[in-house]
Parts: sequence; structure tokens; C-alpha cells
Amino acid sequence: MTLRFELHPKDPQPRLLRQAAQMIREGGLVAMPTDACYVLACDLSQREAVDRMRAIRQLDDKHLLTLMCRDLSELAQFARVDNRQYRFLREWTPGAYTFILNATKSVPRRLWHPSRKTIGLRVPDHRIALGLLEALGEPLLCCSLVMPGQEEPLLEADDVADALDKRVELILDGGGRGLEFTTVIDLTGDEAVLVREGCGPIAGMPLS
Repeated sequence: MTLRFELHPKDPQPRLLRQAAQMIREGGLVAMPTDACYVLACDLSQREAVDRMRAIRQLDDKHLLTLMCRDLSELAQFARVDNRQYRFLREWTPGAYTFILNATKSVPRRLWHPSRKTIGLRVPDHRIALGLLEALGEPLLCCSLVMPGQEEPLLEADDVADALDKRVELILDGGGRGLEFTTVIDLTGDEAVLVREGCGPIAGMPLS
């Protein structure tokens, strides 16, 4: 059975966040809101949960999953970041952005892009997402919640419940925000490259 926790969007209940974190530690798969669209999320060490996430989205191993982190210090554990990249990240986080960076050995090899050894990382600007990350004490592995055959992500908890009943352990309902995918920026080269424009604004961003 899929549980559903209704959380206050600006002041999420700590008790429910702790329960959600415990379910994730035990291998649960959660659908949750962010500062972009809803995502599927799990513990990166729980291989079965990761496989279930890919199966729901019908993703192969070439699709880059994202590590959602609390802050830049946590992000730096999983990506090799030089001074130029760090300054860029410091200016544009937190926010609705996913940054492609070179993975460190802290990232399980099976989560790397198979040819580039990269990983997507982001620091959200969202009370529920940050509260859950704090309760968990480590990053969440996630992917946008867009169902196979669809082009738009799911934005409302009711739609998530209809699509994923009994396929995830938990839905965090923080109210729909009507947002879209994150903006994706590739920072692996000498200059920042826009891969996908989403809800993260790019005005003023130094892009090649």
C-alpha cells in the first residue's frame, strides 16, 4: 500500500519527515515535490529501489540520475569541483538547477553515465525537500517524475497517486506548484553549457 503524507509547504512537520526518512533508509521509494516538478527519490545505496525507479520511468543506464544534496559541502563529496566550478555553484545554488559534474569515487560506479563518468547534482530551494534531506542525513538519488510515453512531468499529488498507486511506498503531498523540469547545466568543460532550459532562470548566467 502506498502511504500519503500531507505536509505544510513552508513548515513541514518534522515527525512526518523523520518517518519518511526511515522508510527511505529501509529501501522505500518516495514521490516528492521539489522546487521544480515532482520526483522519484530513494537512498542511493539501495540498489533494488534504484532499479524500481528506473523501471517506473523505463530508463536505461545511459539516463543520468541526479543526487539531491543539502548544500555545496555535501555536493563536493560526490563531484570533482575546481575553484571556477565552485564559484559558479555558489552563485546559482540553491535553486531549480541540475548540474552535470565529474563524479568522485563516492558515487557508486553503476550510477555514473557509462561513457562520461559524470553525475547530475542539485541543491533544491524547497522546504520539504531540504527538510527530508536533513532528516535523512545524506543525499537522495532522484529523477523527474514523468511517466513513460508522456512529455510533461507530474505536478500534483493526486496525479502522482493515480499513476503510482502501490508502486511506491510513500507520496509526500506538499501541494501542487505547477512547475516544470529543472534547468540543466553542464559544468564538465571549460565553460558552462546549457543542456535544457527549465524553471531555473538563466538570465545573467555566464553560458557558452
